[in-house]
Amino acid sequence: MKIVDLDRDTIKQGLADDALLLIDVREPHEFESGHIPGAVLHPLSSFDTGALAELIANDARRPVFSCASGVRSVHALAAAQQAGLPIEAHYRGGFKDWLGAGEPVE
Repeated sequence: MKIVDLDRDTIKQGLADDALLLIDVREPHEFESGHIPGAVLHPLSSFDTGALAELIANDARRPVFSCASGVRSVHALAAAQQAGLPIEAHYRGGFKDWLGAGEPVE
């Protein structure tokens, strides 16, 4: 399995440049209580590789998983790669890192 760890600065720049598709794999209630602006929800608990394949096929941006702290995003990477999807990157610190740094939240 290939894992590319991205840090907060890389995530911020990628979102600012509209180069990253940030896929939040937390649960809906976590996402609703606060998420990184521009992130899309795709919960790990109901992970659907078909829907994910459709999502990334229709988006030219680089797909990157994010979760609360960087654990579930690695599990999502494993599931996506097992399904043959070209996703290798995740936000190493996740939402806790983002929030802890005082970054904007939706």
